[in-house]
Amino acid sequence: MSNNDDYILTTLKILIIGESGVGKSCLLLRFTDDTFHTEMPATIGVDFKVKQLEVDENRVKLAIWDTAGHERFRTLVPAYYRGAHGAILVYDVCNRNSFQQLDRWIAELDTFSTKLNIIKMLVGNKIDCQDSREITREEGAKFARKYSMLFIETSARTREGVQIAFEELVQKILQTPSLWQNEQISKRNTIYLDDNENFNQFSQGCYC
Repeated sequence: MSNNDDYILTTLKILIIGESGVGKSCLLLRFTDDTFHTEMPATIGVDFKVKQLEVDENRVKLAIWDTAGHERFRTLVPAYYRGAHGAILVYDVCNRNSFQQLDRWIAELDTFSTKLNIIKMLVGNKIDCQDSREITREEGAKFARKYSMLFIETSARTREGVQIAFEELVQKILQTPSLWQNEQISKRNTIYLDDNENFNQFSQGCYC
């Protein structure tokens, strides 16, 4: 590994999926910008954030995609899932329907993901609203075990569990080298054209 403090081991594409209103965008903004807004407008299409994270002494760059949960944006689905290394499935612990819809989201993920061993994490959000809780922690954990997913409960409002969620997901991805190492080899073996040649050089860092 390079001794350069700016050395990036790899770039990982992470998805955040789930029903509209479960707090996907709030989780993303809390993790990337450490901010929280009580009134977040619904995501239109796809939101995208980049953040560096150090896990087990490895620095990685995360390209995090937050998609709209509304049905009218489903045409974006194939491009959204392509090449993803990890997926965070979010439900609202105070909304039973958001939990019941998880099977549909998992089916969609399995259909469109281009990586068979994509790492999945189930996140029960809004645990700061305990008085309105409809899904117990035990229910969430049982569902996660059923689909071999990581599991954590979070609150974007209070920060609880948010940083740990991303760290544990990235750690599991890095422990699954077949997900990302071949991409690194491919990048190292790429031959770039000399600047004097009359060709256009395109970046390979496209997350479609």
